[in-house]
Amino acid sequence: MKINKKLIALITTGILSVSMLTGCSGGGESSSNEVKKVGITQLVEHPSLDQTKEGFIKALEDNGYKDGENVEIDYQNAQNDNPTSQTIASNFVNDKKDLIYAISTPSAQAAFNATQDIPVLFTAVTDPVEAGLVKSLDNKDGGNVTGTSDFLSIDKTMSLVEKLTPQAKKIAVIYSTSEVNSKVQVDSLKEYAKTKGWEVIEKGISASSEVNQAITSVVGKADVLYVPTDNLVVSSMPIIAKVANENKLPIIASDEGSVTSGALACGGVDYYQLGYKTGEMAVQILKGEKQPSDLAVETMDEPVITMNEDTMKTLGIEKPADMDVKLVKTEN
Repeated sequence: MKINKKLIALITTGILSVSMLTGCSGGGESSSNEVKKVGITQLVEHPSLDQTKEGFIKALEDNGYKDGENVEIDYQNAQNDNPTSQTIASNFVNDKKDLIYAISTPSAQAAFNATQDIPVLFTAVTDPVEAGLVKSLDNKDGGNVTGTSDFLSIDKTMSLVEKLTPQAKKIAVIYSTSEVNSKVQVDSLKEYAKTKGWEVIEKGISASSEVNQAITSVVGKADVLYVPTDNLVVSSMPIIAKVANENKLPIIASDEGSVTSGALACGGVDYYQLGYKTGEMAVQILKGEKQPSDLAVETMDEPVITMNEDTMKTLGIEKPADMDVKLVKTEN
C-alpha cells in the first residue's frame, strides 16, 4: 500500500490545530474557575467579632463561594496585638489576596495602610471616617476600602439605663485609650450625659492586665457601668461581669456577646447579620460587578435588645413589660 505523504502532513497539521484550540479553550475555562484568595484578619476572639466572621463566610457560601472549592479563605487572629495585625495585613498583600476582610478598627487600619490596590472590606468599625478608613459614609471619593459599621446612636443604648436603672446618676465607662472607636463612643456618652445631668466616670486602660483594677475602682462610685464596642474591654467581659455582679453594679453593654458573658443588657447590632451584609458586598467585588468605591458604608439602624436572665436575678431587675427583649443566659 502506497502512503500519501502529503495527506499525512495535512492530517497531522489538522490534529495540531485542534489540540491548540482545545488548549486555548481549556485555559479560558480555567481562568473563569479561578480560585479566589480571601484573607480574614481579626483583632481578637470574642463572640461579636466571631459572629461577623461566621456571617461573612455564610454569605459567601450562599452565593456560591465555598472554602476549599472556588475560594481559599485564610483566617488570621492577632490575639489583640496591633503590631501582629500589621504583620497579618502585610502578609496578605505579599500573598496577593483578591480581597481582605478586616474585623475591627485596628485590623481595618492595618489593612488600609498595607495596600491601596487589594479590595479591603471592614466590619465592626464604629466610626470609619474618624478611623481614617473612608472620607465619608457614602464613599463617593473612596479608594479600595469600604464595609459595614456597627455604629448606633448613643441614645438608643442609654435608653436602657433609664429603663432598667431609672435612679442612676453616675455612669462609669471602661475603654481602651488606643482604640479610635472607643474614644468616639465615650465622647458621645459625655455629650448625652450633659443632657441628663449625669456624671461620667472614665477609666481608660491600655492592656488587659489593667481591667481588674479598672472595674474594682468604680465599684461603690458608679450606679451603672457602660461598656462600648471596645475590643480590649469586651474580650475581658467575664472578669468585668464577675466583679460587677458580685457588687450589684449593672452593666449596660453594646453587644450581645457581652451579655452572654454576664452583662445585664445591651442595645446593639446583630453582628452575624452585619458580617453577612459585608459578605454580600464581597461577592459583588469577587464577581467583578463592583469595586469598593462603588459601595457606600452600610449600617444596621435598629438595635437588638438583649438581657441576661441570670444577671437579672442576681441584680433583682425585671424585664420591662413594654420592651421587645431577647433573653439569654450566661455562657460558661
